[in-house]
Order: sequence, then structure tokens, then C-alpha cells
Amino acid sequence: MKPAQEYIFNQPKHYQEIIYYVCSVMEQEFPEAEMLFKWNIPFYYLGKKPFCYINASHKKKFVDIAFFYGNQIKNHQEFLTSENRTQIKSLRYFELDTIPDKVLREVIHEAKEVYK
Repeated sequence: MKPAQEYIFNQPKHYQEIIYYVCSVMEQEFPEAEMLFKWNIPFYYLGKKPFCYINASHKKKFVDIAFFYGNQIKNHQEFLTSENRTQIKSLRYFELDTIPDKVLREVIHEAKEVYK
């Protein structure tokens, strides 16, 4: 098993469900994206550059989908958090059934545009 897959597999079921859903959306929208394991968490790479990472925060009970250059994303600001980060913004999901699919897809597409 690859390290990124092992990271997901070793999460509690609650986090696994959220992560698997986000991964499926990423792979549907960007089949060229590659999931790698860097700094002990899964990262999606586009080409040779990191695009976003997925981190399960057990202490705060959410899954963070963090985008490099997220500070340049203009749409859906009400769903994005920076939490003392200057360049990275993230979507935070506490429950699988509260993920707004349209927002997730639109944010990852806009993130790709500003990422170029």
C-alpha cells in the first residue's frame, strides 16, 4: 500500500469517508493529478508542483482540504478559511453529508486557475 493510501486507511471511519469523497472528486475533475505523501500527509500534485493537501485534524475534528495560492481564490470565500496562513486557504469538512459538492468542484477549479 502506498503511504498516502495508508494514511487514509489508518484514519477513523468518519475521516475516511470525507477523504475518500474529496479524493474521488479530485480524481474526476483532474485525472492528471497525482497523490503523493509528503510531510506525513497526502498531497495532490499537478505536474511537479503541489496543488493541495488533505489533513485530518483529530483534535479539531475536521478534514482540511488546503490549497496553495488559496488566498487568490475569489469565489465561495464564506467556505474558505486561512487561520493565520497568508497564502493557503482551505475548505474544512466536519461531516460527509454537509459537503456542498458544487462548491468543492468550483473551488478546486478556481484554485487550479490561480495556481498556473
